[in-house]
Amino acid sequence: MRRCEVRDLGRIGYAEALALQKDLVEQRKRGLIPDQLLLVEHPHVITLGRNGRMENLLANEEVLRRAGIEFHAANRGGDITYHGPGQVVGYPIFDLREWKRDVVAFVRAMEQVILDSLGEFGIDAGRLPGCTGVWVDGKKVAAIGVHISRWVTSHGFALNHTTDLSYFQYIVPCGLTKPVTSMRELGSDASREQVVAALARNFSKHFQLEVLTVPSYTETFS
Repeated sequence: MRRCEVRDLGRIGYAEALALQKDLVEQRKRGLIPDQLLLVEHPHVITLGRNGRMENLLANEEVLRRAGIEFHAANRGGDITYHGPGQVVGYPIFDLREWKRDVVAFVRAMEQVILDSLGEFGIDAGRLPGCTGVWVDGKKVAAIGVHISRWVTSHGFALNHTTDLSYFQYIVPCGLTKPVTSMRELGSDASREQVVAALARNFSKHFQLEVLTVPSYTETFS
């Protein structure tokens, strides 16, 4: 069974997370480290994916500045999305050559991880035909956008846990005029620690991983 090191890094800036992923991807390509799963929370930030359209950003630079929201272009798939406090954002750095060389299967397995994790808290979520992500009654509770380089993954998913959904007013989420929701809005009082633990369990299950929780990136690789 492959090994995966899981790090709950708490709140870190988006640019810092990008730099960290870039470093880990290069180490994973060279076989210096096992698969990694970073679980983070970001300050308010809007990111635009490779396939994104600027018209899906509904606020100008000044409005974003006043709202305390950063803006970043990202090399992931997908359109535009929001990250912020109350989300659990996951960045799997997986070598798909050791699992399946199938990007669609990777995305579907990640959706299933989130579906099963939500199910542990009594939330009946599902998929929406033609749309990526995880949905409850037509509302998106988790977004997914990934990047693959020589079969090593980066970026990942954002699960709305206790997210202030009003921040989505500044975008057309993922380019779709569909509403969003959160675990809290759906009636869950699960703690972040419980959600993180459920996600780690289900990543282990669906990707056949031996999960090892480690304190932080810096303590392990410094």
